[in-house]
Amino acid sequence: MTTSSNAVDLAQVLAARDARVQRQAALRARFGWPLISLTLVSPGANKNGPLQHYVMQQALATLDECLQQTQWAVLVRETIWPVTGPEAFFVVQTEAEPLKRLLIDLESRHPLGRLWDMDVIGPAGPLSRRALQLPVRRCLVCGEPAHACARARTHPLSELLTAIEEQVHAFERSHATAGHRDSK
Repeated sequence: MTTSSNAVDLAQVLAARDARVQRQAALRARFGWPLISLTLVSPGANKNGPLQHYVMQQALATLDECLQQTQWAVLVRETIWPVTGPEAFFVVQTEAEPLKRLLIDLESRHPLGRLWDMDVIGPAGPLSRRALQLPVRRCLVCGEPAHACARARTHPLSELLTAIEEQVHAFERSHATAGHRDSK
């Protein structure tokens, strides 16, 4: 599985972010319940290739299963696949804080969870890990706080992309091995 796809430029990324914010606001205004906005950690210009599709499909399947177990009503589930990277939106009939805590746990436990960016937007706006006094996200390469490495550009893009590919391939291998064991 490769990360090849059509490269996007900064203007496209910014336009996609603006469109995402508008979609989030419209869904929040229409339903009044917390919104999950799911995107991927996808550094670089290639944001919508086979690797990103695979990671998003895993995120969607995992999130669907998790939400089903909570028995919270999912009022909206939309997924779009723009060239700037896949996005999904869920409106969930529950309180924002327990929803955010559930998603942070999911991101922490799942082998691909570090590649998912699951934001919760509640009545007061986005709910952060900091607001819940929870640990910050860690760098894909070195394990230090991710925001510090990103701001300082500590790791070259090639190193980040390699770390992502290795994480995905390790998941695929473990998933294939587990499937092989289950079929015996």
